Amino acid sequence: MNKTHLFAYVTLAGLSLAACRKEQEESPNNDYTSAMDNSIGEALFSDVLKQADDAAKDGGLRASLDGCVDTVIIDMNAMPHTMLIDFGSVNCTGTDGRTRRGSIMVTFTGGYRDAGTVITITPQNYYVNNYKVQGTKSVTNMGLNQDGHMYFNVSVAGTITAPDNSWTSTHNATRVRTWIAGEDTGTPFDDVYLISGNGNGVNRNGIAYTLAILQSLRIEIGCPWIVSGSVAITPQDLAVRTVDFGNGSCDDDISVTVNGNTYYFSGQ
Repeated sequence: MNKTHLFAYVTLAGLSLAACRKEQEESPNNDYTSAMDNSIGEALFSDVLKQADDAAKDGGLRASLDGCVDTVIIDMNAMPHTMLIDFGSVNCTGTDGRTRRGSIMVTFTGGYRDAGTVITITPQNYYVNNYKVQGTKSVTNMGLNQDGHMYFNVSVAGTITAPDNSWTSTHNATRVRTWIAGEDTGTPFDDVYLISGNGNGVNRNGIAYTLAILQSLRIEIGCPWIVSGSVAITPQDLAVRTVDFGNGSCDDDISVTVNGNTYYFSGQ
């Protein structure tokens, strides 16, 4: 090979490598696994609290229990009081279309509406749609806010395991839950809450992320999914992923926007 051809070859190879590096540097990472895993965690830990809400009222059991609940055992002598909600060991499809098995242990220091009451919810070998839900959710009644609405401080430290056990993600949250409708009725199914706050987690691929709620998440107890609101999820060393839960319709449609591209997936 003469010097001219060698120079041309080296030049072309150099340009090719530079172009490849530039393409890699400019190609954005649009993976939205963190958004999906967080949305699963949001849905399943909201469901855990809903089951506790549905099972009990101040001073006793609600009349309208899901047919999938085998037993509810309340001990008002212990302090904190305890309530065990048992769905049995075999999947049962509830009125909301979700399957459940296992049990939920609830401890509470007073009535749900009483300022200062602390409620701690712990799933026990508990599955929703075959996802295993583990950890704790703590809810503290903070009384009335300046608008006259009852509100609660909520913390979650939990994990979600896939139905086939192929992955586990972590879900941590620090939230304020404001009761804006249904407070004066005897049924939980017209209750509406707005959720604000932040959180963090580690997705199924081991990538850590942080979360901030941009627009309050709207929870309607009569709907099994978050009906509206948006969050910003920032995986480690990656761009922000903006997750939109919709405009108020009761559905499981969720969108996520990454680097100007929008993708769609379903909740749980």
